[in-house]
Amino acid sequence: MKRFKFSLWIAVLYLGVFQLAFSVTADEPFRPEAGKFPPLEKAYAYRGELVFVDHANRRGSIRVQGAGTYFRNAPHPIAMLPYGTVRYHGAPADLRDIPLGTVLHIRAFLPPDPKISVVPVLPVSNKNKTSGYSGKGIFPAENHVLLLEDEISHCLREGKVWKLKQLNIQDNAGTMIASRKSKAGEDAKAEEETMTFDAATRIWRGRERLGVEDLVTEGIWPAHGEKTLNDQAVLLGITWRPAPKGVFTRFHVSDVWLDDISIQRAARNQNETHKAFIRSRWMPGWIDAVEYGQFGRATVTATLFGGMDDSLYIDFKKGVSGMMNGVESTLKHAGGNYGPAHMASRGTILEVTKTDGKPPLGSSGIQIRFETDLIIEGMRPGRIIRVCPGNWPQVNLPREEFIGDGSNPEARFPTPAIFPKY
Repeated sequence: MKRFKFSLWIAVLYLGVFQLAFSVTADEPFRPEAGKFPPLEKAYAYRGELVFVDHANRRGSIRVQGAGTYFRNAPHPIAMLPYGTVRYHGAPADLRDIPLGTVLHIRAFLPPDPKISVVPVLPVSNKNKTSGYSGKGIFPAENHVLLLEDEISHCLREGKVWKLKQLNIQDNAGTMIASRKSKAGEDAKAEEETMTFDAATRIWRGRERLGVEDLVTEGIWPAHGEKTLNDQAVLLGITWRPAPKGVFTRFHVSDVWLDDISIQRAARNQNETHKAFIRSRWMPGWIDAVEYGQFGRATVTATLFGGMDDSLYIDFKKGVSGMMNGVESTLKHAGGNYGPAHMASRGTILEVTKTDGKPPLGSSGIQIRFETDLIIEGMRPGRIIRVCPGNWPQVNLPREEFIGDGSNPEARFPTPAIFPKY
């Protein structure tokens, strides 16, 4: 019996090493510099399940897929860079939009400034650390995220699809064998993955939302047994849940998109959600330069962060009124207790320019010059700001999304004092 357990453990480690090679890269550690958008190709890549979200502070925890028993992996804290991009269903998103359990692809760096990191700062070589049964690679020091995307967003960005090879079904649940390949099909050696599905798996076809039982009723899938799917091309939503029969790492299919119409509808719905969110919280960016005048007047040059719908950037036009407010690294508004407009600098957008070529991820490539007659303390070169054109709605934000006068960085985080005394 002992020899059998040892052999099983060796097999698990071998499988884990194979999965690790799939989920992470071996790039050299890279620390972003202030005022520069880091190159995506320098980011460290890994994959895992979202298990905790602190949306107000743009941070959360991922159960990282590594070289060991997945269910034993402790949550690993991550934080979005101020210019970090979140993608969900192929569209811009905020962390609050992503359901817990969603398996995400992460591209991350070392903390730009460890002194103000909102998550633990780890040794640079931490991704090589072995953690008991969890194995190697589950606590990378690269925990400041440039790009966080769900499976469908990852495939759309890289031009890939999932090819369904075979399914095994019983009582509207079972397993499917699939591989992620480029649409062009040149990566014929893509490794196959076995994933579970069940009656709660959502199947999207055109404008319909179907269930497994609907495909069974239509005769597309059998009621029980195996069916060959002949490399049917689909996009998948992937989650994780505990698997029976001692399987240590097996992901679960939450969604199947069968055609382009269903994919486009999912992206459009998410995009509208995010557009409304940004209009109420304002567009983030950073200050490139400040030209000071007399009696508080100043002209601010700022770069708007990227990854958002074009219609939001179109609202920034020469001659329109606007407001600009200082924020800290989590994009929380600093200053004022009655919404972002309370202490914001008001003025006019003098000029809008766009750089030639494709901007780096995190940047929109759009720069504005904004003139105000009363510049506030938080607006200095290198600082993060949020800005809005005059036609965006003015609302009061919930208390957890601003830090008052901003004099105490620890005010970013809630304490037990936020709860009422009974």
